[in-house]
Order: sequence, then C-alpha cells, then structure tokens
Amino acid sequence: MSTFRGLEMSRQALSTQQSALYTTGHNISNANTPGYSRQRVNMQAMNAYPSPGMNSPQLPGQLGTGVEAGSVQRIRNQFLDTQFRSENASVGYWAQRTEALSRMENLLNEPSDSGIESAISDFWSALKGAATNPEQNGERAVILSRGEALADTFNHLSSSMNTIRSDLQTETENTIDQANSMIENLRDINSQIKKLETHGYSANDLYDKRDNILDDLSEIVNIDVTYNKDHIPDGKQGDGVATVNIIIEEGEPVNIVNGVTGDIAKIEKPTYTDPDEYNGMKFFESISVGDVDITSSKGTLQSYVHASGYVEDGEIKGDFPEVLEKLDNMAYAIVSSFNELHQDGDSGLPFFEELSGAPGAAGKMAVALKDHSDVNVSKDGNAGNGDLADDLAAIFTSVNDELDGVSVNGYLESLIGEVGVNASHANTMLESTATLQHQVNNQRQSISAVSLDEEMTNMIKFQHAYNAAARGMTAMDELIDTVINRMGLVGR
Repeated sequence: MSTFRGLEMSRQALSTQQSALYTTGHNISNANTPGYSRQRVNMQAMNAYPSPGMNSPQLPGQLGTGVEAGSVQRIRNQFLDTQFRSENASVGYWAQRTEALSRMENLLNEPSDSGIESAISDFWSALKGAATNPEQNGERAVILSRGEALADTFNHLSSSMNTIRSDLQTETENTIDQANSMIENLRDINSQIKKLETHGYSANDLYDKRDNILDDLSEIVNIDVTYNKDHIPDGKQGDGVATVNIIIEEGEPVNIVNGVTGDIAKIEKPTYTDPDEYNGMKFFESISVGDVDITSSKGTLQSYVHASGYVEDGEIKGDFPEVLEKLDNMAYAIVSSFNELHQDGDSGLPFFEELSGAPGAAGKMAVALKDHSDVNVSKDGNAGNGDLADDLAAIFTSVNDELDGVSVNGYLESLIGEVGVNASHANTMLESTATLQHQVNNQRQSISAVSLDEEMTNMIKFQHAYNAAARGMTAMDELIDTVINRMGLVGR
C-alpha cells in the first residue's frame, strides 16, 4: 500500500461526508416543497487491500481503504404510490359528483319561499281563494299571476340546469386538455430520465416531478404505472422509465404513455349525440383514446359524464337529465290536466300554452291567457260558483295518470327527496374515500417527507465525521512530514 494512501483515504472520507452534507442541505431546503421525497447518500466501504492474487503481499488480513458514496437514493415506496393513486381516482370522482349535486340542490332550493314547491303552493292557494270567493275579479288576477310565476319557476329550473350541464361539458373538455398536457410532460420527463440513467445517474428530482404529475393524472382517470429499467447499467440504481395505462371496467388497460418507446396516446375530445334527437340537448356518447372508450375509468372525467348526462344502450342517463326529465313530466302533467279542466269553463280557453309532449315541457311552460277575466273558476258560468276552481286545485293533490299514478305534490316530494338522498350518498362516499386517501398519504409522508429534526441530527453527524476525516488527514500529513523531512538526520 502506498505511503500516501492515508491521505487519499482521508480525502475520500471528506468528499463522501461532504456529499452527505450537501444532500442533507438539499432535503432541508425542500422541506416545504410539495411532492418532494427526501434523499439519502448510501455510503459503502471501498474495496479492501490487497485483492486476492498470486502476487498479493502477505499480510495478516485485508486492510480497509476507506469510504465512498455508493448512490444518492430517493426514499419512496411505490406500493403506497399505487394505493394512493387508486384512492385518488375515487376521491376525484366523488368530489366532482358532490359538487354537481350540491349545485343541483342549491338550484332547487328546497325547502324555501322561492322554490318550485312554494310556487305550486301559492298557485294552489290562489285557486282555493277563487273557489271561496268566485265573484271576486281580484282572485282571478291572483290566479293568473301565480300561474305565470309557476311557469317562470319551471322555465328557470330547466334553463339553469341545462346551463350547468353545458358548463360541465365545457369543464370536461378543459380537463381533457389538462390530462393531455400531463401526458406530454410525462413523455418529456421519461426522455430526460432515460438519458441520465443510461449514464448511471439517479434522476431523483425528476422522479419527484414525474410522480407529482402521475398523482394529478390519477385524479382525472384511474391509471396503472409500471417501470422499465433495462437501460440502467449494471450496479447502478434508478426508478426507470414509466409506462402509464388507463384502467377501464371491461377490457384491457389503455396505454397512454410508453416509457420504452416514448410513444404517447392522447385523450380525444368527447363525442356527443345530435341535439336534434333529444329536444335540442346533447349528451356524451364517448370519450376515447384511439378507438377505446374510457368513460368507465374512475375519476373526475367519469364524474362529469355521470352528472351532465350520457347515452347508454339508447337511454339517456345522468344526474341532471334524470331530474330534468322529472321536471318535464311534472310540467306536462300540470299543463295537460289544468287545460283539460279549464277549457270546460265558460271562456273555453286553455290556461297554459299547449304542449306536444313531456320532453322539454319545463322549459316551454307558459301561460296562454292575457286577461284575468278569461280565467275560469266556474263550470256553468255562474259568478257565484267556484266549483271549477276547486277541481283545478285538486289537480295538485289528486292521482295523475301522467305521473304514473302519483299526485303532482307527491311527485315533487319524491323528486326533492331523491336529489337529497343522492347528494347525501355522494357526500358519504367522498368522506369515506377521502379518509382512505388521507391514511395512505400519511403513510407515504411518513416514509418520504423531510423531518427537520432528523435532518438536523444527520447534519451534526456528518459534520463531526467531516471534522474527524480532516483531523485524520492532518495526522497523515504529519506522519509523511516525519518520513520526508526528519528521517536520516541521525549522525549528521
């Protein structure tokens, strides 16, 4: 072993402890950086001296030659990442579903003094008032005014719900653009990582950047991530390049990022039904990657589809379309039943504008009469007879064939109750999935997050090791100085 080997050993120790101090400083600097995973220098002993061989010197045993930084490792658990992303997809779905149903509840605004239930109640009260005082023209004016208010309420609900549906469809397209941007970024980061890993480097900060994008993407669609390390030289560490697939309910996963080849497949814009087929409204038909529909993949995209409305086996489904359909049915039942009785009165005129059918009825509902004197409250034209007004009021409480044998009031109560139950269920599911996601994320953070206490302890440890290595170098320098400058002076 060389006389100067002690100096080299001390230099290696200084360099290794310095690397550990730099890494500790990097951890402390990024203690509050979202998505940052702490890093660690893996120190390892260098090859001992001498190596086995025919010409090896005869020593009592091998001598250590010092320490080196084997690798800078990022502390991360990929199993927990997979678990988190699975739960994140569910949280993304239920969060958007809850928000959409909350907007629906706020729009219906029940119970309140300004909702549809109040408008029906006011119209019913006006009819009962006319039945009690049929000779009063003022009662007829109130009926006309309350009828217009009821029609306006139905119009407002229909228009507002279709506006929200349109907003959700726009938000879907914006979310697809965001997802496609993430897919492009993943391809670019994979390329950078591959270049570094091919030369034996661990791209720790790029791994973090990639994982952050994967976490965000997993909220939009449910994804599966695999890693390929074939390009990494033997003896070197690295996560490899990521291949990302979208998980769908039926069929094979759909590849969107191929880490090996660098190919990507973007999510295409949604296809919609022809508005002419569904009373001027359009609904989702599919959201595809290539020729594969991915709307069955859990996440915010699926939530937008389920809230806004979609076609399945020729049938319209979704939160808002189902409520709109029931509002249309109710509006049509009121208009057709009311007009049928009202035309039996002395004026013979329909109270509401005639409707051709239930589809779109809530948005088309309007009062046909212009003068309150045309409002009929009597069957025989007798000013003191309010029997027709009584029959008209009974429309809201009597069984209606247009509503499958349920009264208008009963149908409305069922509708409001169903919206409330759906919103409550969505809230419960959001709380449940968010709790699971939070637990998994806490586990991830316990492994990957920076602990300032731990880093400060490490800093002191590495600092002392650095000082000791420097002292060792000083001692070796003194030994060599003795050999060079002081040996052979005896007898001069």
